[in-house]
Amino acid sequence: MLPHLRAFGRSLTGNADLADDLVQETMLKAWKARASYIPGPSSMKSWAFVILRNCFLSQMRRRKFTADYDELAAERLLVAPDDQTDSLHLADVQRALMLLPVDQREALVLIGAGQLSYEEGAAICGCAVGTMKSRVSRARTALQAILDGGAMPRRSTGSLQPSEAFAAIMDDVEQLTANGPAGGK
Repeated sequence: MLPHLRAFGRSLTGNADLADDLVQETMLKAWKARASYIPGPSSMKSWAFVILRNCFLSQMRRRKFTADYDELAAERLLVAPDDQTDSLHLADVQRALMLLPVDQREALVLIGAGQLSYEEGAAICGCAVGTMKSRVSRARTALQAILDGGAMPRRSTGSLQPSEAFAAIMDDVEQLTANGPAGGK
């Protein structure tokens, strides 16, 4: 029976390897369902052919929702060129953070940069979770307004470089998580 199933599988798939996989799956399903086979009305061979055909149709339905993997296309899509202005934006964000009230700044640094949960941030700041959520929301809104509205002071010659700005933000995260809230808020 196996050579006939392989031939039928090859005629369906057009590929010897896929046909062998299909036959293997067919034999596994036939073995699992052997108790349901009733000799007489149909032959074992025709029963196996029906199982193979159903396996093939099921695979075709599943493949409809997938695509072949093309490594070259994936590399072109997944690799994004560096944006040279990103590092400048980080320095702007760090300067804009300094314009926020202390309670909003620490909430945003803990939750945004520190990736803590609201509950963890609230415990560090000694406030309710709802208060922490409110502070983060107000801080995000104010930070966006500062960055969009140009209300930020110009860079001075002694201002931080972008890599230093990132380090300063992460230092704030470490300090806040280690020492608790600044200014007892």
